[in-house]
Amino acid sequence: MVKEKLLVIGLDCAAPSLFFNRHLKNIPTLAKIQASGSRGTMRSSDPPITIPAWMCMATGHTPGQLGIYGFRHRKKKTYDDLWIASSLSIKKKTAWEILGEHGYRSIIVGIPPTFPVKPFNGNMITGFITPSTKNQFTHPPSLKEEILDKFGHYTFDVPFRIEDKSTLFDNLMQMTRERQAILEYLITEKPWDMFWFVEIGLDRMHHAFWKYFDENHKDHEPGNDFQDCIDKYERLLDDNVSRLIELVPDDTRIMVVSDHGAQPLMGGFCLNEWLRREGYLALAETPTRPTPLDRVAVNWPETKAWGAGGYYGRVFLNVKGREPEGTIPIAEYERERQALAEKLENIRDPEGNLLGVKAYTPQELYRRARGVAPDLIVYFQEMAWRSLGSVGVESLYSLENDTGPDDANHAQQGLMIFHDPRYPSGGQRIEGAEIYDILPTLLARYQIDAPSQLRGEVLLSRSLHDHAIE
Repeated sequence: MVKEKLLVIGLDCAAPSLFFNRHLKNIPTLAKIQASGSRGTMRSSDPPITIPAWMCMATGHTPGQLGIYGFRHRKKKTYDDLWIASSLSIKKKTAWEILGEHGYRSIIVGIPPTFPVKPFNGNMITGFITPSTKNQFTHPPSLKEEILDKFGHYTFDVPFRIEDKSTLFDNLMQMTRERQAILEYLITEKPWDMFWFVEIGLDRMHHAFWKYFDENHKDHEPGNDFQDCIDKYERLLDDNVSRLIELVPDDTRIMVVSDHGAQPLMGGFCLNEWLRREGYLALAETPTRPTPLDRVAVNWPETKAWGAGGYYGRVFLNVKGREPEGTIPIAEYERERQALAEKLENIRDPEGNLLGVKAYTPQELYRRARGVAPDLIVYFQEMAWRSLGSVGVESLYSLENDTGPDDANHAQQGLMIFHDPRYPSGGQRIEGAEIYDILPTLLARYQIDAPSQLRGEVLLSRSLHDHAIE
């Protein structure tokens, strides 16, 4: 068996533009790892959102193969009966499960969605979708009482789309410090071959504070009270990473990964209101103020399509025999879908220019699409604009998010950094990496063949494979 250890540092929403360029002064430890190791951008999943992206990384499978396209999903043959993605939704083996089958032990903290907890060869604290510490959130179960007895409590996440930025910043800093203390405890007191954690706080910082530091953000105000918040948080993260590195053996290999990137949120497009005005979505009565679609009565026998808001747009067609009150005959489905995609891609911004919409079919993105996949997956200006699901709005365009304050949206390019202290590579650039490459790359480090039918391939084969055993 390979004896060297691997530390995987997951930074949710870490953007290459910040961690490779602008903010190196804030992250001396991570900058040093980059300079002596290898780094590169890493294309996320489609869609590039926390759920499913981390599980795409951990299993090497696409959202289509997993049947996970976001946080909430429609149940078959329903309009508004939803199920929430959880660990029970993941039918493919994760990296830590595969390693466990080969005798390796892992410590896993905060990877979403790992709740409800599943047994494996190692220790786990589940991720941010865990309701509370009243639930069983650890493996083994005894670890729960051990953590609570020693640290008093555990914070999975904090509300981040709120107006009180001072309180939010304090809460995020405190949550990250608390998690760091538990990480240090686990990394020194529990046996492990792979230690993989995800810090969700960075994602919350970007959503809540991006406009305060980014001079190019549409809402930036020079000299504002919060312009240093992201800098301070990055320095905390880097200090935490430095402390973890000090606690592991000198020959520990280190991998830093993000599930997706980030970019300034430029606006929102009211997808359902557009579908209503275009004659696709019929309402029993149009509300006189912005209202989520699930709070209005939809005239389904007259509806051809409807959508969902979020980081990206999900559009569903109302198909006969598939939906309870379908209106589009199966024979006309492809023609209707293509026509709708073309209309979406011809949407123009308030100045009359093409907004930059791309409407994908699941078949374009995935070899297979399990579950109830959207009929169209819609990105507005490469996700610089959010999809807004409300109806009853005056304008199709909004400068605000309809689910609470938000400064940033996700971006397709995340990042990867790899550092092997025994074989420095002097800042080698990683080109063309995808999120699906992480699992085969990680398994190669332990000389384990990756499962068949994976999309990804081994990166850095010389560093990870040839030197796996000296």
